Amino acid sequence: MRGANGSGKTSLLRMLAGLLRPLAGGVQWRGRDIRRDPASYHAHMAFLSHGNGLCGELSAADNLRYALAIAGAPAVDTGPALRAWRLEACADQPAARLSQGQGRRLALAATVLAGKPLWLLDEPDAGLDAASLDLLDQALAAHLAGGGLAVVASHRPPGLAFADMQTLDMDDYADAGNAVAVGAP
Repeated sequence: MRGANGSGKTSLLRMLAGLLRPLAGGVQWRGRDIRRDPASYHAHMAFLSHGNGLCGELSAADNLRYALAIAGAPAVDTGPALRAWRLEACADQPAARLSQGQGRRLALAATVLAGKPLWLLDEPDAGLDAASLDLLDQALAAHLAGGGLAVVASHRPPGLAFADMQTLDMDDYADAGNAVAVGAP
């Protein structure tokens, strides 16, 4: 999903996450309205907002453990995830001391570790350097190859070609800078 700032990308992701109620229509997951059984829906979904959702006092490793616990995912060794996202040297540092890019990579590592089939990612590339963008693209490719689904709001095209990728340009639905309804109610 792409579009200018203020075009409604984040609002649409928040609707898909069940955090914002649509004015008309609804959101369905596997044929069911997500409002009817939100706990079941949230058990299948990971939402990474434009904020990283990290606890500044906790170490990078503890943030991953905490994210797994609140996602209802089983506890795992966080070492491989920290290595994969180039965060091993930061494992014991409080998240508040991490750079913007390190914090974003940590939040992405938590998303991947949670093992949810649906990822809702709001500008996941924000603050990432070129090597980290490659890691993000690889994580998306692996998730999709494993049968996962990702809805991504971004200002950049993905670094890899995805066969089933569809692009929603929010600017196509804007009227004087305000997003309007997409699809039938």
